[in-house]
Amino acid sequence: MELKKGVETRGVDEEKWVYDSSVDHKGRVPLRASTGVWKATLFIIAIEFSERLSYFGVATSLIIYLTKVIHQDLKTAARNVNYWAGVTTLMPLLGGFLADAYLGRFTTVFLSSVVYLLGLILLTMSTFVPSLKACDAAVCLEPRKVHEVVFFIAIYMISIGTGGHKPSLESFGADQFDENHSEERKKKMSYFNWWNFGLCCGLLLGVTVIVYVQDRVGWGAADIILAAVMASSLAIFIIGRPFYRYHVPPGSPLTPMLQVLVAAIKKRNLPYPSDLAELHEVPKSRVNKGRLLCHTESLKFLDKAAIVEDWENCAEKQDPWTLATVTKVEEMKLILNLIPIWLATLPFGISVAQTATFFVKQGTMLDRNVGNGLEIPPASIFALSAFGMIVAVAIYEKILVPVLRRATGNERGIKILQRIGFGMLFSISAMVVSALVERKRLGVVEKDPVKGSLSMSVFWLAPQFIIIGVGDAFTLVGLQEYFYDQVPDSMRSLGIAFYLSVIGAANFISSLLITATDHVTGRFGKSWFGKDLNSSRLDYFYWLIAGMIAANLMVYVFLARRYSYKNVQRSMVVADCCEDGFEVSMA
Repeated sequence: MELKKGVETRGVDEEKWVYDSSVDHKGRVPLRASTGVWKATLFIIAIEFSERLSYFGVATSLIIYLTKVIHQDLKTAARNVNYWAGVTTLMPLLGGFLADAYLGRFTTVFLSSVVYLLGLILLTMSTFVPSLKACDAAVCLEPRKVHEVVFFIAIYMISIGTGGHKPSLESFGADQFDENHSEERKKKMSYFNWWNFGLCCGLLLGVTVIVYVQDRVGWGAADIILAAVMASSLAIFIIGRPFYRYHVPPGSPLTPMLQVLVAAIKKRNLPYPSDLAELHEVPKSRVNKGRLLCHTESLKFLDKAAIVEDWENCAEKQDPWTLATVTKVEEMKLILNLIPIWLATLPFGISVAQTATFFVKQGTMLDRNVGNGLEIPPASIFALSAFGMIVAVAIYEKILVPVLRRATGNERGIKILQRIGFGMLFSISAMVVSALVERKRLGVVEKDPVKGSLSMSVFWLAPQFIIIGVGDAFTLVGLQEYFYDQVPDSMRSLGIAFYLSVIGAANFISSLLITATDHVTGRFGKSWFGKDLNSSRLDYFYWLIAGMIAANLMVYVFLARRYSYKNVQRSMVVADCCEDGFEVSMA
């Protein structure tokens, strides 16, 4: 009776307070009713909307600015865009590490947002301050060095700000949901959908309204809008501080991984234990922070790191470089299990890379007039992809998930890796449609080489943009959820950085693929990449990518079927060799 009473009391207490190792803004155990969930994430999604608005407002028109305002040639401008994109892709790995290990996610978001805002302010100053302004093309042909220096400092400050912002903010938003609470766990599954909904809204306005202001009003006016929106959203983010739940950074998450590896190597000659009780784990009753993981059968050679050799001394006081807990071993397994999935999603990233390059370039060759003398800016075509993703996310969240939950009994509707796989099917379809549309455009050019494909509406590209946007709603959102959920709890900002690195690495691979294809096709005939699109065969290139994704999908399905998801201990019996011998803890 005493045990039952204690369990009931504990259950009531957990409904009032949040026991997931988080704290409130005063360092206390958070009160469930007044912190976290949607009341907190709305502030967080607001600043993400602002960041994506600013990022795409700058990124989609960067090459146009470098060629028209700074007067760089196309080759130099393209190289500078690639350098900037590369730094922006790599910075989240550093930002995520600092957030997880030392600064904490809130502090990292705040500091990176300040750097981001300063970059936007400097960008605005480079347009309006007379001594920093660009050289007028009608007056001189060479760029003013001072403007060029200030401009590049400004955009690289934005790159640094993005590096801390992207991995920390999304994981900070997900931290607002307690995974040990059934209702909050379900809301967390919806969080990633609505996060991407807000992200796409920012993207949509960035490549339409901001690009239009740049094109018709001026670069300075657009910079003022971006700086003002970022400043406002930063203020909103700070106002939400009392509603957030915070996780105190535990130090470098890489050290325990290295300790497991070293301990396993030291004990490589020990026989594998016949009884799991011989593996060291801290009883759940002694765990103040974090969660314990269940033992799995994969990568069993790492289990030797948890074998207790000295039973006379307390295992918890032994050298962590010679003895690790089962949870630490399982966390190491999680990281190693991520690698095959990361590699298997790269071909999907190659298809996404085409949207900002060849898809947009195709748009410049088509009729962009929508009536009354209004012409769509080339960069605004990217909005179709965001539109497809917004609609697909809303349908998935409001219609598909409830139906799939009833059909499968799974809280998510379908498993994370299944969702990612379905998105890959859409990316294959997008590449096939792209190839067919490009073949149609080239046919029009062959019939009328003078007018070219200007007789075709730019909305011929709508299907491929929308389809790849729908695929993003499955795969990109799934990747975000996967890399956040399946990494150790102490590495969740780095997990989001791993997701971003898929897209970044795919961009580099796409460039290498173009170079290799150009070399091979040029050697055995006419290159698929000519001086312009009309002398190129992008349709063949799209078929190649579609084939690569289809072949890779079979490998991905094989990996996904064998994958073991993170398994958190919810009820267990563990033994430990401390103090008065074995201690058994039931939770």
